[in-house]
Amino acid sequence: MTLPFPSSFVPLVIILLVVVGVIFPGAEAKSKSSKPKPKPSRAFFVFGDSLVDSGNNNYLATTARADSPPYGIDYPTRRPTGRFSNGLNIPDLISQQLGAESVLPYLSPQLRGNKLLLGANFASAGIGILNDTGTQFLNIIRMYRQLDYFEEYQHRLASQIGVTKTKALVDKALVLITVGGNDFVNNYYLVPYSARSRQYSLPDYVKFLIIEFRKLLQRLYDLGARRVIVTGTGPLGCVPAELAMRGTNGGCSAELQRAAALYNPQLLHMIQALNKKFGREVFVAANTGQMHNDFITNPKAYGFTTSEIACCGQGPYNGIGLCTPLSNLCPHRNLYAFWDPFHPSEKANKLIVEAIMSGSKMYMNPMNLSTILALDAPST
Repeated sequence: MTLPFPSSFVPLVIILLVVVGVIFPGAEAKSKSSKPKPKPSRAFFVFGDSLVDSGNNNYLATTARADSPPYGIDYPTRRPTGRFSNGLNIPDLISQQLGAESVLPYLSPQLRGNKLLLGANFASAGIGILNDTGTQFLNIIRMYRQLDYFEEYQHRLASQIGVTKTKALVDKALVLITVGGNDFVNNYYLVPYSARSRQYSLPDYVKFLIIEFRKLLQRLYDLGARRVIVTGTGPLGCVPAELAMRGTNGGCSAELQRAAALYNPQLLHMIQALNKKFGREVFVAANTGQMHNDFITNPKAYGFTTSEIACCGQGPYNGIGLCTPLSNLCPHRNLYAFWDPFHPSEKANKLIVEAIMSGSKMYMNPMNLSTILALDAPST
């Protein structure tokens, strides 16, 4: 059941990012192909915000949710699942590359038995690196809590297969973490003269975020993660919502673009320093800013008719308000880079995952996912 939106709350609720009813039974990802999938060789764990949330928020008393139409219009079940997409999201598409079914939301009652062996999705729409990001959404799973759940998950699995096998499964697992954009959109720039913007200049705020993110990645390592894809922020100022609300002279928001330009290089530097500390390539930086920018600056080269107008929404660029059954809805979702005011369409997600899989070092540093899978493949 979706919570009602108080009229005074709507302007805050619409800001769900990027860079950016209750789950229906059987609504988890199913392959569109009838061919049998190869047995997955590793578990997959997902942490982060609405870009990678696969339905955890459906189980929470929060307004940050995507559990009503037209969300899911292109999903295999044609029904909303809590994904902020018209169809599959980035974790779904990575699972396909692993030869596995999509991992379930951690809060799903279906996550039990053999399903636990596949991994879990801990992501929650609206959250950020900082605990005070997304407070307007009420009950969401903040990053520290997602990591607590990861520890709890390991205890649950250990009771089923034993401590030694659980440690081995986590050690070999692939991890994806997507967080950070909301710390700008839903915190620093949420309102004029926000608490954080009064406390920090933008360069100092970025440094603060990087320090706090480093602590989260350290804890993830301490919990056993050894292959972690860390995404940067997308071009925050160029999403339809920001074009509508903060765009300058018909272009992207210069201030939010500046934030992303400051944040992403420092994130890469921090990841490289962590890998040096651990003496191995644990963390892999995914330059999702560049991935997004490719099709934002040249949409036609990627088969899009627009990278400015959202498929679902209203107002300028369809960037105002929520995506609801009453919104404008484009008939051909594959022609739009953005599904709603903040989130990529399924087709855009596919392009991002293609870059994660096979992108050059400009996109994936120090290596892409195909290289990781080849390096980690069990010897025969």
